[in-house]
Amino acid sequence: MPALNALPRLLVIDAATDTLHLALQAGSHTAQRALPGGAQASAQLLPALQGLLDEAGLAAADLDAIGFGRGPGAFTGVRTACAVAQGLAFGLDKPVLALDSLLAVAVAAWPAGQGPAPGETAWVAVDARMNECYAAAYRRAADGGWTPVEPPGLQAPAALAARCAADGPVWIAGNSLDVHAEAWGALAAGPRAAPQARLDGAALLHLAGAAWAAGQAVDASQALPLYGRDKVAQTTAEREAARAAQAASAA
Repeated sequence: MPALNALPRLLVIDAATDTLHLALQAGSHTAQRALPGGAQASAQLLPALQGLLDEAGLAAADLDAIGFGRGPGAFTGVRTACAVAQGLAFGLDKPVLALDSLLAVAVAAWPAGQGPAPGETAWVAVDARMNECYAAAYRRAADGGWTPVEPPGLQAPAALAARCAADGPVWIAGNSLDVHAEAWGALAAGPRAAPQARLDGAALLHLAGAAWAAGQAVDASQALPLYGRDKVAQTTAEREAARAAQAASAA
């Protein structure tokens, strides 16, 4: 274990999106990798992690904890990140930090001192395919951190946009603003919108450091993914019903 006043040695993994994000913090040294996700993620993940450790002059056993983006996000990517984090943690007898992939988008969009003021709420909305988005709300804390207000879940972009408009001025980040631009309307181009915001290694390390400091590390057996959507295929009847609903909405 590091001295109480020392920075922890943390390795983080996130494959919830179409980009595989890896990052390492070892004292004052930090390094990141952003690699193609999807089907290529599992083949690249372990060699890339080893490269980060080699670059820092560390062995895996030197780590204090392993963090992973628990989602929500792509089913295979979230499962891969969780499985690798658990496997490493079991083998090394290290704890795990389960990180909110949507909160990482808020951290990347608005670093300390930017975006929402303390007490203000921000939504993160990320494309989930099938005309839906993964979304969650967070309130900016006085110390610059974030407090969950509404847990991650699936939302219809148009319904969420209507809710945000009714709530008054609200901060919104995430690629749903671009992907579902028609549903978001004027909110997507507003001064409080960050459609370009994406999670990155620095945001993941920020969350991992905060989780470590808060004593949120858990045994590898307790690390669970958050898929957001357990069902990724629709029946023929469901697809026809969805098309009918879209046609009715357009009419």
